[in-house]
Amino acid sequence: MQEVADGEAGALCAELIRIDTTNEGQGEGRPERPAAEHVAALLDEVGVEPVVVESAPGRASVLARIPGTDPDAPAFLVHGHLDVVPADPADWSVPPLSGEVRDGCVWGRGAVDMKGSVAMTLAAVRARLRAGRRTRGDLVLAFLADEECTGDYGSRYVTREHREFFDGCTEAISESGGYSVTTGPDTRVYPIAVGERGTAWMRLTARGTAGHGSRPAPDNAVAELCHALSRLASHEWPVRLTPGVRALLDGLADALGTTIDHDRLDEEARRLGRVGTLFAGTIRNSANPTRLDAGYKVNVVPGSATAQVDGRFLPGLGEEFLATVDRLLGPRITREFVNFEQAPSADPQGPTFAALSDALRAEDAAARPVPYVMSGGTDAKSFAAIGIRSFGFAPLLLDPSLDYQAMFHGVDERVPLTGLEFGTRVLDRFLDTR
Repeated sequence: MQEVADGEAGALCAELIRIDTTNEGQGEGRPERPAAEHVAALLDEVGVEPVVVESAPGRASVLARIPGTDPDAPAFLVHGHLDVVPADPADWSVPPLSGEVRDGCVWGRGAVDMKGSVAMTLAAVRARLRAGRRTRGDLVLAFLADEECTGDYGSRYVTREHREFFDGCTEAISESGGYSVTTGPDTRVYPIAVGERGTAWMRLTARGTAGHGSRPAPDNAVAELCHALSRLASHEWPVRLTPGVRALLDGLADALGTTIDHDRLDEEARRLGRVGTLFAGTIRNSANPTRLDAGYKVNVVPGSATAQVDGRFLPGLGEEFLATVDRLLGPRITREFVNFEQAPSADPQGPTFAALSDALRAEDAAARPVPYVMSGGTDAKSFAAIGIRSFGFAPLLLDPSLDYQAMFHGVDERVPLTGLEFGTRVLDRFLDTR
């Protein structure tokens, strides 16, 4: 495995961070095209024939299909995204687009989410091809635009307009799993994502009678909307244990040598600290108001008021979630979807999960892989819509002092160089099984 442990992933990560691909949403931000061309050139250097596709000017993704050694073996997909969320330089210790190496880490926006993961994939694939090593089945690569918004310019576009690249793929790996959570001197839990909550971003509208701010306003749209949002925000969503979360709880109890009380999961999450965060956000549905818009002058009662809500629901609970939202909003509020995607899931008992776990254990004798469900969302939703099940697997061996979860969209985002090298070796081992 020595040929993949040469530090290339760290250098590639820094290079990618320095290419500004900030996604501000609603089609705004820096185009991904420069990063896509950079990635395509890195693949071209080792004999891959990548294709750069654009969904709109500058909104580019890279697709590649590397033939395997056995035409009858199933193809396998590795996907990641090239865009990042905004970062305010005033809040950071280093310029967020510097890719600076400091204290053994690569710093910058995207180090964790997810240019570091893209760099590990590129480093592993490039090393394998330089050595003439190929997977049994075709290896399909997709480095995508627009994951940090809706995926309209990225994963949704390529699965609709370039479906042929993914022929024969039924499984994939991508971001947000496979990282270490130290629980003792000889135990590290590695959560491998086998699902994520569904997405229901909603726009809510209340309508009333416009008029002068000094007059009685019995059907005030702003007041009606505020009352509805208060009911929604204060609702205590019940705990709903899905199979994926149950599997996580069982795995954690076994790894930690403890019991986890399923009737007191909020308290248990707090008791278990960083390990508890793996399930704290995935034991129930949620709906968080995030935006408000109404009126144009203090002495004018507006005829309408709008809000946006970030709704998330567990696999299999979409209908229950929407019925609860409608009951809480009441009959005078209308809702429409800004974005709606079902909750995808993968098999925590199958051979792919086992191969991912084996690759981790081969590089870390203290590894205890467990399945888990992500609270947020990824491009896995788009690929699930065409029958491809994704596992969250971007392996990293982390120092216990680094709060990895806080790095996502956080200030001073960074990733250890040794973690990237570890992850590259793990990915290489896993690709040997494909």
